[in-house]
Amino acid sequence: MVEILLVVGLLVAAFVGFNIGGSSTGVAFGPAVGSGLVSKLLAAGLMTAFALLGGWTAGREVIKTMGGQIVPQSEFTLAASVAVLFFVGFALLISNTFGVPASTSMTAVGAIAGLGVATGTLNEAVMLEIISWWIVAPVIAFWVCAVIGRYVYPYLDAKLELDSSPGPLVEFDNAGILPKLRLGPNTTPREAWSTVLVIAIACYMAYSAGASNAANAVAPLVGNGALKLNEGILLGAGAIGLGAFTIARRTLDTVGNDLTELPILAALIVETVSASLIAFLSYIGIPASLAVSATMCIVGLGWGRATRTVTLGEALGGKSPEMSVNALAAETQEEVPAMGQETETDLAGSDLFDPGTTGRVIFFWLLTPSLSALASYALFAMSPF
Repeated sequence: MVEILLVVGLLVAAFVGFNIGGSSTGVAFGPAVGSGLVSKLLAAGLMTAFALLGGWTAGREVIKTMGGQIVPQSEFTLAASVAVLFFVGFALLISNTFGVPASTSMTAVGAIAGLGVATGTLNEAVMLEIISWWIVAPVIAFWVCAVIGRYVYPYLDAKLELDSSPGPLVEFDNAGILPKLRLGPNTTPREAWSTVLVIAIACYMAYSAGASNAANAVAPLVGNGALKLNEGILLGAGAIGLGAFTIARRTLDTVGNDLTELPILAALIVETVSASLIAFLSYIGIPASLAVSATMCIVGLGWGRATRTVTLGEALGGKSPEMSVNALAAETQEEVPAMGQETETDLAGSDLFDPGTTGRVIFFWLLTPSLSALASYALFAMSPF
């Protein structure tokens, strides 16, 4: 019986990791795919490799937090671990079915917290610390990117000119004995280096996603000793990779195309800020949401750019342009206008973000951890494990 339950537990953990891969790949590589820099297939391969690296390094601390600090390890019986993972996987499956990048960490912690409340073993101090960071991290992400968008972005845009040229980025020269890789006919060296930088930072985001999210798939099983730490990391990363190659296509479309159309420079900023924030939290053992942080970076960056049409006093006083203005798509200017001198026409482009898509994303951020926590509490309150 124990062997059968262990097999079920491993399958459910793989199922959770599969859904994590589907959700986190869109967050990590959505901007790069939406900017046309990488294909979905390449994004999936890079996601798999760097998620494993993140889980193998900083992810160990998050596994320790979720596997024995929110509730005691003694509460993670094999049956309880399977039940917790089932609730996480079910909630994430609902989110991925609708093509929304869910908050996997919030969902997993919600399920574990439901177990702790039902059994009276919840470590309230640890939960308070985690929830505090859940509130603070998106605020930090928004305001850091808002400041960059308002004060730094236009100068970077004018200086770097990170625009995509038509045609292939690179191509093979078959004139010699051995084919040589060279830049495409319209590709400048600056564009080539900027593209490499965007992809590198997307890989950094994948690393952060693996560090934060590998624990969500395997922490209960590692906590009760059914899996050793290294075995759990390999299982979680492998399942994340499977999800990246399959169901991640819809979340890549949502983040890369539906939520906003990001130029190269904006993608660099969003990825750098959100990945750094999540990597830091992972190293201190806090399971945090890459989905929430990345999206708040996008909105903050756009808001900061849009408010350049008014002075700081007018912006703080509530006089700011409509959020339908997309300052991120502004044309490059060698001379940046002074604050308040730019017009909506100067900043106009496609919509900053689609309100319907943004509302759908926020709704599922709230729905998935709520479903997970309530279902977990109901089960453990009624049925002793």
